[in-house]
This record gives sequence, structure tokens and C-alpha cells, in this order.
Amino acid sequence: MNRFRMIAALALIYVVFAILLNSVGTVILQSIYTFGVDKPQASLLELFKDLPIAVTSFLVASFLPLLGYRRAMMIALGIVGCACVLMPLYPSFRTTELLFTCVGISFALTKVSVYSSIGLLTADRSEHGRLTNTIEGLFMVGVLIAGWLFSAFIDRQAPADPSWLNVYWILAALCALVIALLAISRMDESAARTDEGKPMRGSLLEMLHLFVRPLVYVFLASAFLYVLIEQSFSTWLPTFNNEILKLPNAMSIQMATILAATSAIGRIVAGQLLRRMRWYTLLNICVVGMGLLVMLTLPLARGVVARAQVGWHDAPLAAYLIPLIGLLMAPIYPVINSVALSSLPKPSHAAMTGLIVIFSALGGTLGSRITAIVFSRFDGIHAFYFSLVPMLLILVTLFLFKRETDREGTALASVSLAAK
Repeated sequence: MNRFRMIAALALIYVVFAILLNSVGTVILQSIYTFGVDKPQASLLELFKDLPIAVTSFLVASFLPLLGYRRAMMIALGIVGCACVLMPLYPSFRTTELLFTCVGISFALTKVSVYSSIGLLTADRSEHGRLTNTIEGLFMVGVLIAGWLFSAFIDRQAPADPSWLNVYWILAALCALVIALLAISRMDESAARTDEGKPMRGSLLEMLHLFVRPLVYVFLASAFLYVLIEQSFSTWLPTFNNEILKLPNAMSIQMATILAATSAIGRIVAGQLLRRMRWYTLLNICVVGMGLLVMLTLPLARGVVARAQVGWHDAPLAAYLIPLIGLLMAPIYPVINSVALSSLPKPSHAAMTGLIVIFSALGGTLGSRITAIVFSRFDGIHAFYFSLVPMLLILVTLFLFKRETDREGTALASVSLAAK
């Protein structure tokens, strides 16, 4: 019962942060209207979110076993809950920057804690992979909720009205509820520590030590490229729908939730497909399919004419087809994370997760920034076409990642035979 309660807490905290993190696309669109900022300036919200994620992960990941994963998650929720309260009380773009800074710091604590906790709550690689995909799938459910939740607070007649900031009262309340659930949950965290009760090798040295393994830096390159692609679409799809497909603000945000829905489905289905096929085969199919979908659907977005009244029944076909990329994109991240983490001893999971978060944050910031620049200088169609470049590169890194995992497996088998 307690194990179920802890898993439920992990899932819910991921849903809360999914709403906050992936609201950045919506907040960028609304900040352009409400606070009068331009696209490059609005895109800096990704930097305010991702840079604190990277810095916090680098500084604290290896120390979290001492603090305790459950306690770290409660602290993270407390920080971001307070930041949410400030948004409707002091509405400004500066407050928005502060919010995403707090979200970044808190998510770094949360993600390292959640991924490390998965290792403590599962017994083998198969179970680890299933739980990781399930929790990441629920993350995408949170993304889906975010679009509808925020759009419900946007005034359709006056999209610049700051009344949409009242959504943060609900988010602050959700933070308080998850803190309460974590407070009554328990988890044995002794396996995350050495016999002396200290993080393995202590502080930042453990992260640096991981770079001795070629598997690690090939994996990090794959994670970096994936997040670069994912953030390009998830952050800028509401603005793409609004400016390229000529949809109203609220509807642009709602249509973007199709990406979250397809991503959730993709991760849940991937968990079942992995029972029947190898992860490398599945991910190559996904990346090639993503490229084909981009090339086939973006031409449909050209030449869309604005109309006074447009609804779901007569929205441009591209508005429905482009988000389908989530079906193919979603399985990549949790699968490569699970393969990498389950190849390492549990005391190394916090340090490895810290590296994952750092490189993911850097990929997210770079992806959003590139998309913003191309969007401003050319248009959203060219910005999304640019995603084909990291898609090609990720095929190369996945090949290298597979080669290194095979080598690790062979080396481990040799050690086992020698021991016998």
C-alpha cells in the first residue's frame, strides 16, 4: 500500500510539473499579447526555465541522497507553489521570468528525485522501463491538461486581458495537495547511499567519473538532440497555430494539446511494444517516421487564410496532422533514459539523472531559441523544417548508443563468467 502511495506521488508530482513546464508555449503566446514583448524576448522564458534546471542539477544531484528524495520533492513543490501565488498578485513579465526560474530549480530537484526513486521502487530493467514509460506517459497527460486549463482562463474576446493569470491559484493548490501526499508516504532510500551514508564518491566527482564511460556521453548526445526537437514543437506549436494557421489564441492552445495527447499515447503504447521488439528498432522507426511526417504535413500549412469564425470542425488539416508527431517522438526519451540508468548501479542514478537533466535543459533552451529566431526572420514553417537536422543527427547517436550498450553487456557477461 505504501509503495503504491509513493508511486502515485511520483506520478502526480510529474503531472504538476508537466503543467508548469509545458505551459511555457502558452505563456509565451500570452506574454506577447498581455505584456507586449516580442518573440525573441518571450523565448527567453525557456532560458529562465532551463538554465536553472542545468545549474541546479549540476550542483545538487549528487547530494540529494543525503537530503532524501522525498524531502527534496516536497521542498521543490513548496518553492514553485509560492511562485505560482506571486503570478496573479504581481502580474508582469518579470514575475513570469521569476516563476520559470523557480520552476527550473524545482524541476531539477524533482526529476533527479523521481528518476532515482524509480530505481529504488523497481527490481529489474524490465520493471524499470515499464514504470519509467508509465510516469513519462502521465507527464504527457499533464501537458494535455495544461493546454485546456490555461485556455479556460483566457478571455476569447480580449486575449490580452491578464485574467488568465488566475490559473496559478489552482496550480498552487495542486502543489499543496501533492506535498500532503508525499508527507504521508514512505520509501526506503538506503540503497541510494554507500555504507557510510554518503553519496557515491561525493559531490560533483561522481558526475565527472561517469564520463569515463563512452556509453554515457553518447547517451547524453541522444538526449540533448531529442529535447532540442521536442521543445521546438511543444513550445512553439501554439504560436504556429495562431500565426501560420490563423487560429484564435484559446483555440491555438487547445489544438496544441493534441501533441500532448498523442505523446501520452505514444509512451503508453511504447511500453507494450517493448515487450515484443528491441528498443533500437522501435526508436529508429520513430525517428524516420517523424521526418516523413514533417515533410508530408508542413506543405499543408502554407497559404492558410484568416477567417472571422473558425472552429474544430473547419480548422486547417495541418492543425490535426502536425501534432501526430507526438506518437513517434514520445517513446524516445523515456526509453533511452531507462536503458542508460538501468545499466548503472543504483548509487549512481542521482548523478546520472543530474547529467540527463543538464543536457536536456541545454537542448530545450537551444531548440526553443533556434525556433524563435527562425520563426521571427522567416516563418513557423521554416522553423519546423529545421527539426529535420537534429532528427538526422539522432539516428547517428542512437547507432553509437546501441553499440556501446552491446559492449557494456558483453563486458558484464565476461565479468560474470570470470567470477564463476
